[in-house]
Amino acid sequence: MKLSQPKADVFVPDGQPIEGALARTTHLGVGAHQDDLEFMSLHGVLECFDREDRWYAGVVVTDGGGSARTGPFAEYSDEEMQQVRVGEQREAASLGRYGSQIQLMFSSAEVKDASCADPYQDLQTVVDLARPEIVYLHNPADKHDTHVACCVRTIAALRSLPADARPKRVLGCEVWRDLDWLIEADKVTLPLEDPADLGPRLAKLFESQIAGGKRYDLAVQGRQVANATFHQSHEVDQHRALSFAMDLSPLVADPSLDITEFALAHLRRTAKDVEERIRRMSGAA
Repeated sequence: MKLSQPKADVFVPDGQPIEGALARTTHLGVGAHQDDLEFMSLHGVLECFDREDRWYAGVVVTDGGGSARTGPFAEYSDEEMQQVRVGEQREAASLGRYGSQIQLMFSSAEVKDASCADPYQDLQTVVDLARPEIVYLHNPADKHDTHVACCVRTIAALRSLPADARPKRVLGCEVWRDLDWLIEADKVTLPLEDPADLGPRLAKLFESQIAGGKRYDLAVQGRQVANATFHQSHEVDQHRALSFAMDLSPLVADPSLDITEFALAHLRRTAKDVEERIRRMSGAA
């Protein structure tokens, strides 16, 4: 497998050749930064954990430079921080028993530049080898530019596959904007059945972010527990934790669909739901 960046990092925890490791992939997560995968696609990690018939592959698109930092990491250069974050991601892949972990090591600027073809081409290479059944992406309504760029580039790569080789399910997940605002018909609920507390253990591996001033470990777990409680108002909690996703499968199945219009249609349906509820409770026609 040839990738465009000299610093690209390829890691297979059980030591298999990368081509074979990718070929066994059933669940693929593509995130912008180190730790995004563990927060947004934990469902896929748990689905594959300790299974021989399911394998999770993780792809991190950027190099991790430019992250917020304080405390013990306050004086780290971008290059030093990148090395730390690559190592943390490898540790997560080992703990989570991923089938493979690839870090493409692009700068955020490169990923956000629509004229830069390398991120798309590397993603195309990976998805062509993996041909997963389920893919977890950032959602197109995320408020982080790099996340949205990764989502768009990966959708383009998935669309490049032959129609019969495209994933059966593509999910846009929560990170820098949650998805509890989706109407119920548009909301994909992903139960996080995690008896071994793998999610919190994975989150704690990203010490450069936690000690560096961002308590993502607490924030993400809090969101997932809140999702489970606030999902249904008239039922007792069915799960200890949930993540929500937007079903992006139609965008991959039909490349003619416009991603912007697809995302805006979700917002319009939510706006209509809010409007109709207020009018109904106000006795308005």
